[in-house]
This record gives sequence, structure tokens and C-alpha cells, in this order.
Amino acid sequence: MHNIGLIVYPGFQVLGLAMCASFELANMAADEPVYSIALLSEQGGPVMTSAGFGVETRAFDERSFDTLLVMGDNLIRPTSPGMVKFLRNASLTTRRLGSICTGAIVLAEAGLLDGRRATTHWCHASALQRAYPKVKVEEDRIFINDGNIWTAAGMSACVDLALALVEKDLGAQVARVVARQLVVYHRRAGGQSQFSVMLELEPKTDRIQAALTYAKHNLKSTLSVEELASAANLSPRQFSRVFHAETGQSPAKAIENLRVEAARLMMETGRHSIDVVASDTGFGDRERMRRAFIRAFGQPPQVIQRANRIVS
Repeated sequence: MHNIGLIVYPGFQVLGLAMCASFELANMAADEPVYSIALLSEQGGPVMTSAGFGVETRAFDERSFDTLLVMGDNLIRPTSPGMVKFLRNASLTTRRLGSICTGAIVLAEAGLLDGRRATTHWCHASALQRAYPKVKVEEDRIFINDGNIWTAAGMSACVDLALALVEKDLGAQVARVVARQLVVYHRRAGGQSQFSVMLELEPKTDRIQAALTYAKHNLKSTLSVEELASAANLSPRQFSRVFHAETGQSPAKAIENLRVEAARLMMETGRHSIDVVASDTGFGDRERMRRAFIRAFGQPPQVIQRANRIVS
């Protein structure tokens, strides 16, 4: 039996509790109770969530857990001495420790991330790095496993982390069954970006959205302004003007960003060669893709590909 303790505190982000469903469904997929879950807090009793309702918890004590996970928060709050003491003691007996979102800051305060690679929600990554310079913060990651420490980005990344833990414990087949039951992809790779080009562009009209959707589905095409304008049912000149006004980018820059995102996803989820990735995402050749990656990430694709394989 894998005993999992979820550590909460007043105001913790309620979405973190969604990971419980992964462990519940893993029990069903395995046809036996593999996981048990306990909500823990320093004082025990009811603890208020970020959504304004309370959950019942057990107080910290001497019980041992296979896995302890610190929930995240919408804000960065001071870590109590009692929490730090509990985690330091638990690190001596617990098989693995982890965090969601700002829970990484709690682990860092306890000294458990010193010299380790870790991630958190992108909007708190810089604060984590400044406050704890011994931590190797990688802000654009869904989750990271370094030794017995697992850290995840914020919000829905808790489900990705839970699926990764299930896969580690019970194998890929059980994790796939759980992912299907959850109606999610199996599973976002740990090294996958927290960001989405389509979300960041935020077009305001259906015509520009239609052009972007067409581009995403036809990356191997040339995707000239004329081709995109036709998808948007606009003249090329009008399309370029409206596109820039709505997205703040030129069509060429937006298409390059979509190609970079697609190329990175291919490297995160498969073992494709650089040449195949460049061809399938419309770059045409590896040198053009290399230049685009350096503009986007400051690193060539080979470096990111190696890092993703280490993370996974």
C-alpha cells in the first residue's frame, strides 16, 4: 500500500485536490487498493481552501508515508517553523517528497531542494530562484523529478504529476487507463512547456482564429500571407494589418512560434531526429530550426532535446 499524504494549509489552491482522482482511479484500474490518501496539516482539523470551503485534515504526527506532497497556493506565504521541521524529519523516512506550484517554496525553505532541479508555477519561478539560489529552478517545465524529489508547475500540472507517479509505481498501462478515465492526454511530458502560443496570441475575431487554427494544422505547408489570408477570408493586405492589430505580432513571427512549439512538443513526446522534426514542423531544414530555437529559447534544439530526455 502506498500511503500518500497531501500537506495543506489555510488558503491552499483547491485545484491541487484534483490529483486525488488519479490515485482513486489507479486503485480501480489495479483492482485493489494500491493507494491511500490522507490530508495533513500542522494543527489538524478543518482547513479552508482557496475556494472558501473547508476540508478535514489530520495533524502532523509520527506516522510514516510513502509519499508526501505539499500543495500550492495562489500567493507566496511564509512557511511555518512547524512545517519546516515536519518536512525535514519526514525526508529521512519518506520514499519521495513533492510539491505543487508554490509548495516548492516550502520544500526550498526546508532545505530539501538545495542543489536540485525544481520547478513551480511560471509566475513564481523568479521569486523562488531569488530567495533560494541553491535551487536549480527550471521555470518552463510541467514537472521535474530529481532523485526522490518531485516538483510540479501550478494548477492542472498536479494531474500530470499524479499520472507520472502512478506510471512510476504501476507502469505505463495503468497510467494510460487512468488518463483515459480522466479524459486527459497521457501524459504531458515533464519537460513540456507551461506555455501555449495559441493562448498567448489571443486573437479577438473568428477570422484570425480561423487562420491560426489552419496554420497549426498545416505547419508543413509554406503558410504564406496569401494562404493565411485566404483561410481568414481577407485580402493579404487587410489580413496582415488585422493580424498584427489583434495579436501584436506579424504573421511570420506567429507562424515561427507555432512551429517552434510544435517542434519542441515532438522532441518531448518522441525520439524523432532533428531532421525529421524540422521537416514535419515546416522549418524545412535543421539550420532554419536552430536559428528559430535560439531566438525563442536561447538554446539550439539539440540542447533542449537532451534536457527533455534527462527529465523524462
